[in-house]
Amino acid sequence: MSRTGRLGPVLGAAAALAALAGCGDGSTSTAASGTSAAGPSGTVTVDAAASLNQVFTALGKQFEAAHPGTTVRFNFGGSDTLAVQIVQGAPVDVFASASTATMQTVTKVNGTVGAPTTFATNTLEIATPPGNPKHLQTLADLVAPGVKLDLCAPTVPCGAAATKAFAAATLTPHAVSEETDVTAVLTKVRLGEVDAGLVYRTDVQGARGAVTGVPLQQAAATTTTYPIALLTASRNQPAAQAFIAYVTGPAGRSALSAAGFVLP
Repeated sequence: MSRTGRLGPVLGAAAALAALAGCGDGSTSTAASGTSAAGPSGTVTVDAAASLNQVFTALGKQFEAAHPGTTVRFNFGGSDTLAVQIVQGAPVDVFASASTATMQTVTKVNGTVGAPTTFATNTLEIATPPGNPKHLQTLADLVAPGVKLDLCAPTVPCGAAATKAFAAATLTPHAVSEETDVTAVLTKVRLGEVDAGLVYRTDVQGARGAVTGVPLQQAAATTTTYPIALLTASRNQPAAQAFIAYVTGPAGRSALSAAGFVLP
């Protein structure tokens, strides 16, 4: 047998090994990026408005079930507080705000991959302890002497919406305290520490009878818009983008609608 004939099988084996090595390198790179042939993987960190707590927690579990190998970690709070944390360098992949203004703050400083997407809107309601003991029906009732009213701080989206509502009714509220997020207002109402608070209608629905909700005549003036965006500094952009697609897709829209949000 010639020298070339004897080397043929050896060269063929070497080529096969090289091909396998090349496939191994590609697989490692893909996994590190947060996706694979089977779909997204790894951890997605999501900062979201407090009013999204219940629905996003449920959607996170659904997303993880639909994409084995993924983990969604949430940080809920006032949108303005979350924006400050992100601007200061908090490691976040996705920001879901209850305010276009706070989203713009993050977008200008940190940048987003593509424009933020509006995925829901919400409006305020009066929340009272069960049965509405003081029979509060209007914003004018909330400013009456002896009524303990709790509101979000004006810098928080629910507080900014409340300010618009009272302005539309030409009334000046006198809150016993101003909270950092809507969950804190709802908690004080549930505990009976105040007679009423202004919270989102989704919070009243999510309380499942622990509070009584009273729709506002000025509801249109309190409309809050929720944008969501993938942050440029995300460490797992493929999986983060997949989560955003899940929220804005059929599963997310169905869950948001069932929770009382209005879809765009």
